[in-house]
Amino acid sequence: MNTHHRPQEPKWSADLFECGEDVPTCCMTCFLPCVTFGQIAEVLDEGKTSCVGQGFAYGLLMIIQCHWLYSCVYREKLRQKFGLSSDPCADCCTHCCCEPCALCQEHAELKHRGFNPSKGWIGPPNAPPPTQMPPSMFK
Repeated sequence: MNTHHRPQEPKWSADLFECGEDVPTCCMTCFLPCVTFGQIAEVLDEGKTSCVGQGFAYGLLMIIQCHWLYSCVYREKLRQKFGLSSDPCADCCTHCCCEPCALCQEHAELKHRGFNPSKGWIGPPNAPPPTQMPPSMFK
């Protein structure tokens, strides 16, 4: 009897359809999904891109209904970063069919892992705060 056990991938902290658990994020995502996306993208890009720039690009893509293609790329980034499964289906399918729920789930996942997407990229969770330079004695 040959039984190989694959290590189980970590599970998402929230299910796809639990978007109502965080009412402010849910409302923001329903009315201005470009803001929620921009916040997620800035954190996943570790501050190399801005929330405003990413949100603007997402908003432009909404005009031609291709925004879900862009956001599925970031869902894949998030999954790879934390080793998450593509549950319940492939990233692009999730974003094409359930865009607001997918964005809320990703936002919740980042919060669960110690990030605060609403504040943008401020460094990894539990990192010491940036030190300030002492005031100069020579002015």
